[in-house]
Amino acid sequence: MKKVVQELLDIGFAEREDLFLIELSVTGANHIQVVIDGDKGVTVEDCIFISRAIEHNLDREEEDFSLEVTSAGAAAPLTKVRQYEKNIGRTLELRANDNTKIEGELLIVDDSSITLKWKAREPKPVGKGKITVEKQAKFAYNDIVEAKVIIKF
Repeated sequence: MKKVVQELLDIGFAEREDLFLIELSVTGANHIQVVIDGDKGVTVEDCIFISRAIEHNLDREEEDFSLEVTSAGAAAPLTKVRQYEKNIGRTLELRANDNTKIEGELLIVDDSSITLKWKAREPKPVGKGKITVEKQAKFAYNDIVEAKVIIKF
């Protein structure tokens, strides 16, 4: 069942190249759960489009199933390179493998890593007190435990 659903999704995403798959799961009871994202976000109509791409091509007489198509959600962690790409310029909260937490602006995204910049308070090189310095660092995807977009209103 999962293979058939994946093939139907591939056809749907070929028609709507602005949308992409985040997660697909099919339980033993044929509960199909699809999580999607889009380069410009996801609307209810986008979820309906993907739902129909699956539902209209599966025969309920042959196999009973339930279907749920949802968007990744604003607070969901980023898991795909394409999600990072669409969020360049936004502030991310990143937790690295070494438990370091950084909140910074997403500057660069490539196939193996991202680059963030942020401001930090550090002791002055000479004398007492602190100064604000701008930092920048590259993080490989396999060094990132979790990265989320910080929603600002």
